[in-house]
Amino acid sequence: MQGEFPRIFDKHVFCCQNVREPGHPRGCCADKGAVDLREYMKDRCKELGLKKIRINASGCLDRCELGPTMVIYPEGIWYHYQTKEDVDKIIESHLVNDTLVENLMLKPGQKRL
Repeated sequence: MQGEFPRIFDKHVFCCQNVREPGHPRGCCADKGAVDLREYMKDRCKELGLKKIRINASGCLDRCELGPTMVIYPEGIWYHYQTKEDVDKIIESHLVNDTLVENLMLKPGQKRL
C-alpha cells in the first residue's frame, strides 16, 4: 500500500495474559502478575491522558519463561516487567518520550533473564 493512512492509535501495547497449567516448566505470565500489571498500565495511561495508546490483553506471546512480557508496536520492542515501577518506566520513557528502557528490553532469541 502506498501513501499515508490515518492511524487510530499511535502505539499498541500487547501484554501477555497467558495461563498455563500449574507446574508447567515455562510458567505463564498470568501467574507472574501480568493481569494486575496490565490493569495498572491501562489506568495510568488513562490518568495521563494518553488517548492514542491502546493497552491490549494478549494471548501467549511465546516468551512466558521471561514474563511477564509485552510488545509495543509499531516499533516491535519487547519488554519484561515485574513491578508497577517497571510499568511506570515503560510508560514515561517509551510511550511518552519515545525512549527505550534498555534494562527491561528483551532481545531476539533470549531464553533467560
